[in-house]
Amino acid sequence: MPGSAIVHAAVFTAGAVIGGGIAAVITNQKHQKTAPVIPPPQTPSPVIGLNTATKAPQISKDLTVASSLHPVLKYGNPGPIPDTLIRKAYVAAYDRRLRHPSWTAEHLTKASLTRPGSEPSGDRANSKFVEDESVPSQFRARLQDYFKSGYDRGHMVPAADAKSSQEAMDETFLLSNIAPQVGDGFNRHYWAYLEEWCRRLTGTFQDVYVFTVPLYLPRKESDGKWRVNHEVIGNPPNVSVPTHFAKVVLTTKPKTPSTPEILEVATGAFVLPNAIIPDEAPLESFVVPVEAVERAAGLTLFSEEIKRGSKHICQSTKCEVVVRRFDDAQKNARKAIGAPKSK
Repeated sequence: MPGSAIVHAAVFTAGAVIGGGIAAVITNQKHQKTAPVIPPPQTPSPVIGLNTATKAPQISKDLTVASSLHPVLKYGNPGPIPDTLIRKAYVAAYDRRLRHPSWTAEHLTKASLTRPGSEPSGDRANSKFVEDESVPSQFRARLQDYFKSGYDRGHMVPAADAKSSQEAMDETFLLSNIAPQVGDGFNRHYWAYLEEWCRRLTGTFQDVYVFTVPLYLPRKESDGKWRVNHEVIGNPPNVSVPTHFAKVVLTTKPKTPSTPEILEVATGAFVLPNAIIPDEAPLESFVVPVEAVERAAGLTLFSEEIKRGSKHICQSTKCEVVVRRFDDAQKNARKAIGAPKSK
């Protein structure tokens, strides 16, 4: 399929299901003049987290409280229970049914992405993928699920966003931060370009908040009906393969140098198919309204006040990825010197 056709198909699939693109967002926000008030960040209460001292699961009292809401729950609350995971570099909610995150959230700044001078910093060469023992075993994604699956173990929070320490980077390799992604042409290429674009935002904005959301979007089939079809990997089948992935960003910077307390806020959402995407695909072709991602995922990412009062991110900065084929350069270098392939 030609590159333009792939992009068109991707935009149609996402757009038909979850709403229009950038024009709708910009048009809707032209009349908004008032800068929104950003509420102080709230740390979600973990249901199951990781005790960093003992590496043992922590069970929240929330389960006891929920079970007392009605007499029918006296012997237990069936849920759904999101495993809210508080890490060094991110927060995530793990979906027990799908065996991957419902969402991940991170706060990026220029300082957070800078390797500390004299302090030990994270090196992905020292990290390895591991199962997350803080998730109950029957709901856990497992290493063997990905073995010969045809999919990459795709980071929802990139390792490159967690260089502050080796522990922070190691936490990005927990399988509770991983979802199956098409490798060549997506995880190793266009998705990586988008992750790098998010990091580059810290050069323009004071604070960058990034939410990554796996999605399951329906397609219209030959009988005219819409259906969600997705693969499940593992033997027995265990980990679901998302049809799409969303990156949603919120950025802030002082409105003027003389008024640092007044922040200009920008937001934007991008939905990409879990498929090969040509390098030349324009990033703006994947723009959708934030509300569309919220509806599709069943989440509330930002308040209505934030969404009404913010600019679109593509009005505040250039929405354009930088193509960097590091993997191809490494392959060519190995061929040139006859070196063995890395594992």
